[in-house]
Amino acid sequence: MSILTLDLGKQTGWAILTDGVIQSGSENFHGSRFSGGGMHFLNFRRWLNEMRERFSDIEAVYFEEVRRHLGTDAAHCYGGFLAHLTAWCEENNIPYQGVPVKTIKRFITGKGNASKSEVIEAVKGKGFIPQDDNEADALALMLCVNNFSKDFNMLDNT
Repeated sequence: MSILTLDLGKQTGWAILTDGVIQSGSENFHGSRFSGGGMHFLNFRRWLNEMRERFSDIEAVYFEEVRRHLGTDAAHCYGGFLAHLTAWCEENNIPYQGVPVKTIKRFITGKGNASKSEVIEAVKGKGFIPQDDNEADALALMLCVNNFSKDFNMLDNT
């Protein structure tokens, strides 16, 4: 059984826990300047299907629940990704749940208003090497929903 966590956006961070191992990354859904407005959503949906093929036993999806955006475009974009994610989960009978940003930040750093760099450093402190803040957010969410201890994913050299 696998758990998928997502930081939704045109640059989506993801993490998946399967067989006790966490894999993660950051997926680019920015279209070209010649792409139609819906292409990033279609590419996102295709990617979700590819993840389902690769990890056929996804039992739950958690996403970073953003309640405040600095701009209208960001809010519309997030809403589009969220709509496609929840519809995909419904089609595939996969339960899904949002987790508030402050909850994730408080879990990983000890404070709900932590900066991107503080979240990245906290995730690195748990043994991961995220390539960007989106992947760090997805990893932080994975650790949060599973309530993993500080030393999770660290090699035992004893």
